[in-house]
Amino acid sequence: MKSLTTYSILFWIYTNRAKNGYTSVFARITINSQRANISLKKKVEISKWDSSRGRLKGNTIEARQINNFLDKEQAKISKAYQELEYEEKLITAQLVKARYLGTDQKHKTLQDLVTYHNQIVEKKIHKDTLRSYKTSQKYLFLYINELLKTTDLYLKELDYQFLLGFETYLRSYQPTNGQLKIQNNTVMKHIQRLRKMIKMAVELEWINKDPFIRFSPTIEKKQREYLTENELDKIQNYHSNIPRLRLVKDLFLFSCYTGLSYIDIRNLSPDNIVKGIDGGNWIFTKRQKTGTSVKVPLLEPAENLIESSTENYRKIDFNKIFPTISNQKVNSYLKEIADVCGITKNLTFHMARHTFATTVTLSNGIPIETVSKMLGHTKLTTTQIYAKIVDKKVSEDMNILKEKFSSKSYIQRVS
Repeated sequence: MKSLTTYSILFWIYTNRAKNGYTSVFARITINSQRANISLKKKVEISKWDSSRGRLKGNTIEARQINNFLDKEQAKISKAYQELEYEEKLITAQLVKARYLGTDQKHKTLQDLVTYHNQIVEKKIHKDTLRSYKTSQKYLFLYINELLKTTDLYLKELDYQFLLGFETYLRSYQPTNGQLKIQNNTVMKHIQRLRKMIKMAVELEWINKDPFIRFSPTIEKKQREYLTENELDKIQNYHSNIPRLRLVKDLFLFSCYTGLSYIDIRNLSPDNIVKGIDGGNWIFTKRQKTGTSVKVPLLEPAENLIESSTENYRKIDFNKIFPTISNQKVNSYLKEIADVCGITKNLTFHMARHTFATTVTLSNGIPIETVSKMLGHTKLTTTQIYAKIVDKKVSEDMNILKEKFSSKSYIQRVS
């Protein structure tokens, strides 16, 4: 049985705060004896106010204007009440006030969420991560502009169909700058960022239902390529008279022997080289991507590269160990090096980090917990991906050995 709700609206003036005979007009919403007052941002002359009617006295132009305004505001408040009643919510005076003022979740929009999200996370995440969020937000508003023919949406309008439409839009989006279409995992990254923003809206109670409940991301698991010991030796033995290729080779090898990403190597200064617990040189730094502390003992090849960088390269910033070069150029020049070295793999700078995890450390018996610490991983499960790669290599090598020692092969050798 539905409970009986008593509801009323009263307009009144605050006589105790009068100034020069004028004071502010308020609306009072009363529901089941609970009150909520709303300032209407209007001032009237106390002597002209009819407290029994909640209106101005007389028929002057001023009285008609004020009274018409109050009639319209009363209609707006009643509409807010009726909307909540239609939604079958437990109605309170404060909830009607919030709906009238537009501060409840019904009136929060996608743009409200994006603005609030960026303000909150701006000081918490790296500027590159925030830039990625803004790229995802750009695609989000392109979608609602081009396909939904609007500039904004109420959060309550976001549903499973909206998400499917956004995914389809991203997959079919054709960049105008000649770049390739957005690949599956990048599509999922954009949707993942939207998911995090929607989660914030749910926690703020700006939206009643999470549209992602039935949405399942389709991440394609890609094999993390790395260099074998033989391939690493080929690059180690590569020599060039071209300065840019020599620099890229050294940067790549330094990553292979330290596990540092390109941006972390670029940020590296002599202050990051300190004496470790064993008395040897270590790198003490923080990952730019996550802010995680990283401590890596320097292997001899890495130390040699630091020493040679001082001798071989002209540096604009002498507080950096290596000269600055764009990541895009690095990957382009690595392709040249790979061709000369006869390496058919798609050589990218990030492959050096994979090589450190597999060929340089795990394959040489370094415990996975130690490798995880040096890579700056926050979860051991992230590092275990490399352990699986090493296990696969062990399996492949052992299959060759099994074949060699199979009964058939053994009989053929001894007969």
